[in-house]
Amino acid sequence: MTDTVYTAIGKLVGPATLRAFEFFGELSVIPRPSRKEAKVRSWLQALAERYEWESRSDTEGNVVLRVPASPGREHEPVIVLQGHQDMVCEKLPDSTHDFDRDPIELSVKDEWLTARGTTLGADNGIAIALALALATDPELSHPGLELLFTVDEETGLTGASRLDPSLLQGRSLINIDSEDEGVLTVGCAGGTDTGISIDLSRSGQSGGACFRLSVGGLRGGHSGVDIHLKRANANVILAHALRHIADTYGIRLVSVDGGSAHNAIPRDAHAVFEGEMAFGALESIGRDLTEAFRKQYGSWEPNGIISVSSADCSGRSADGQSTNKLIDLLCGLPHGIVGMSPDIPGLVETSVNFATIKTDGDRVEIGLSQRGSVQQELSVLNRRIHAIGRLAGARAVDRNSYPGWKPDLESPLLAHCRTVYQNTFGSEPVVEAIHAGLECGVIGAKFENMDMISLGPSIESPHSPDERLHIRSVENVYRFLSAVLQSGPL
Repeated sequence: MTDTVYTAIGKLVGPATLRAFEFFGELSVIPRPSRKEAKVRSWLQALAERYEWESRSDTEGNVVLRVPASPGREHEPVIVLQGHQDMVCEKLPDSTHDFDRDPIELSVKDEWLTARGTTLGADNGIAIALALALATDPELSHPGLELLFTVDEETGLTGASRLDPSLLQGRSLINIDSEDEGVLTVGCAGGTDTGISIDLSRSGQSGGACFRLSVGGLRGGHSGVDIHLKRANANVILAHALRHIADTYGIRLVSVDGGSAHNAIPRDAHAVFEGEMAFGALESIGRDLTEAFRKQYGSWEPNGIISVSSADCSGRSADGQSTNKLIDLLCGLPHGIVGMSPDIPGLVETSVNFATIKTDGDRVEIGLSQRGSVQQELSVLNRRIHAIGRLAGARAVDRNSYPGWKPDLESPLLAHCRTVYQNTFGSEPVVEAIHAGLECGVIGAKFENMDMISLGPSIESPHSPDERLHIRSVENVYRFLSAVLQSGPL
């Protein structure tokens, strides 16, 4: 963290919260894509050694730091503060950032912390930073703490799914992975990821002109938190643009690629194809498609663009039949809200994210991510996706299924937190369930008597380069968590 950023943050928060940002700055230097969290684990273990805490980890890489209770509070129940080590790695098309090597470049604008051209990693680095700041605050009295930091959350909650239950003693858990300050989350959706694989027959003719169709400049976003917003999906836009061009001219696909993560709404996608048509005609179609796109999405997607350019085909194209079968499959796959909750106003009950397309030799791999709070509805959606795949002659396989978290409005932890919030801020917190997946569902399935709640500072546009963290909200979350820890046994 540069001195300029540090000084700007220091004008907005107090010294205790500033320590959380110091930890966040240290963490932002450490590369932490999903499944590559070893350096974060080493950093956490080094901190434990510095502060003389017990550190334990399991074979998956999940880490627990055990912080002794303050004097006089040794006999109170242990509280678990939980977050995850990994981050979604998204960047702008012109960014040269290497997530395996480069630090995140932090910047402050008004009251928001952002990153230059990449995701910020506040989801969920701020949880680690807040937990460490609380644990090292010399003015804070607290019971024994277990700081649980899981791995590989962003690719399917797999770290939490494989968590060794012997790591935890506490049975009251505060997850710091929600993204609206002032909201206490008490339930979340479960989900399933589905992979569809379809073969391309590359026996068609070659030698025609080669073109690249690109969709870019979209806002993207979190496939759970933002799925109800009018965010365009680059894979969907590309599929229908290809269908329009194929119907007009007839084309032969070389490759199709789009999206980068199962839980991010795709911002960019492109296809390379051959055809016997003039470039000027396709360029005109590209302008027409962009105009139609802007009429459809308007101010929701102000920077979206569909473009056609000449390309250099390095491989043979698929034949016409194989091309049309793939395009029809891409057009037929669902994306977006499937159903709303009849019981909780405004809550998405079931949805799907048409997440990724990747051409690998003679095979195209497609990824979808389904979320739902009612298992029967989620199962119906999964069967629908499998059926669409079979009709196209493709193979569909489900993976990374994870359970939801059923709200418990009689939770003692919830009652305690509501009282503390009222006493601290003079108002009632919002209590809600969300459509995104949280590790609480997975952890709750492992520990039958675990009492849980989720909260966090305000984060906008997670899982996209527009991700930003509201600095003052971190101060409020720190105040609240401090009050919870100091307020006596749970």
